[in-house]
Formats: sequence, structure tokens, C-alpha cells
Amino acid sequence: MALPAEKRVSYVDDLAAEATSDVKHEWLDGEVWAMAGGTPEHSALAASVTIALGNALRGRPCRVFSSDLRIRIPEAGLATYPDVAVVRGRLETHPEDPDAATNPVVIVEVLGDSTEAIDRGKKLSHYRRLASLREVVFVSQHEPRLERYHRGDDGRWVLDEAGPGEAVELAAIGARLAVDDVYFDPLAAG
Repeated sequence: MALPAEKRVSYVDDLAAEATSDVKHEWLDGEVWAMAGGTPEHSALAASVTIALGNALRGRPCRVFSSDLRIRIPEAGLATYPDVAVVRGRLETHPEDPDAATNPVVIVEVLGDSTEAIDRGKKLSHYRRLASLREVVFVSQHEPRLERYHRGDDGRWVLDEAGPGEAVELAAIGARLAVDDVYFDPLAAG
């Protein structure tokens, strides 16, 4: 829930509150929203992506981060926690917040019923303002489908989609993310 406009919070004050909070919050230009917990399916999909990318990037100069990593986008006035983020090379942080990364090259969001419109709309718009970011992947909770937005050489963002038996190519990190690996459920596999 957003705070009323007359109760805007500075980023520094938000960080102090966040340090003692049991709930993560998104911060956008002084407005603060508590982040809702996800469903078991949301959690399993985010974990599958983390495992798949971690395995694909072993031995490479990249690191995969869970939703505990805060991403700061100064150009958009946003601090948020994507489901998965990948940083290539050295982690760069925000001067006011040494725990917030500013240089992810890949961000992954699992689309939830209550967050899909925001993730596809405002949040994607904010993410695209990150100079380091090359790819955003959306993971559907309702069907085995990955959507990859990538920044082309001309700066335009292009959409690729993958379904069962297919994969998205993450050129920024030299890895493939296979739909079947993300949606594999060992408890359902007979």
C-alpha cells in the first residue's frame, strides 16, 4: 500500500526503516509499498530459474541473486526486489545504499496474478532505464512460457517468447534458459 503523498519518505529514511522491517518494501520517488508474499508456485518457479541460471553460469564471471537483492534505479527513482537478478562482473552499489545493486544485466520476474500488470507496465518501464540491463525475462505462472525482452544494438527493446521444448537465449550472459527446466516438477514426474 502506498503512503499518502504528504508522507513521502526519503530514500535514506526508507533504508533505515527497511533495516528493521520484517517485510520488504519497494520505494518509488518517496512512496513506499509493502511487497506481498508469493504463492508456492511463484516461489518454485523463481527457485528453478535461480538453479538453472546458476548451473549455466558456473565458472563464468556472473553471479545470480535471489529476491533478497535490492536493485536501485536512480534514473527512475526506484528501489525494488526482482525475483532473480544476474550481475556480470563486479557488483556495483548505490552510494547511499551499499546493499543495493545498480548494474544487473538480466532481471527475471515471475508473473503473479496481483503483480503481472505492474511488472509488465511500470516496472518494465523503470527497468529499461538501467544502463547495464540487457534482458528482462517474464515467467508465467499459468502456462509453461517465458518472455524475453532484450535491448537491441539500436537501443530498442525486442520480445522473444518460448514455450515447451524451447528456450530463451540470454546473450548478455551467454546462457540458455530452457522452458522445460524452469517448469520441471520432480513431484509430478512419474
